[in-house]
Amino acid sequence: QVQLVESGGGSVQAGGSLNLSCTVSGYIHNRYCMGWFRQAPGKEREGVAAIDKFGTTRYADSVKGRFTISQENDRSMLSLEMKTLKPEDTAMYYCAVAPPRSCEARTLATPMGWGQGTQVTVSS
Repeated sequence: QVQLVESGGGSVQAGGSLNLSCTVSGYIHNRYCMGWFRQAPGKEREGVAAIDKFGTTRYADSVKGRFTISQENDRSMLSLEMKTLKPEDTAMYYCAVAPPRSCEARTLATPMGWGQGTQVTVSS
């Protein structure tokens, strides 16, 4: 059974940075798309960043140039480096796995599985 456990969330002021981590346990075939989505109260789920088995990355326009996704240790660790944070980045962030058909950021908005989430709060 696959488990995804996120950590690293917190509260920062606008312009600040946070690094999220996701520990992946259990077997996930490397053909799957992995990444992060976020959801704020009353808003739809938004795919934020995706990475495939080759390390190719894709980002939502809203975070492009500010967020960086990476994977390590044969995809057992997933990270999301977030810089120049804005109040609109405030949300619960989830590490997720999605089908491999198209590994785009939006793909992570309809994941196959995800962790419990970690809260990110950005104050103005």
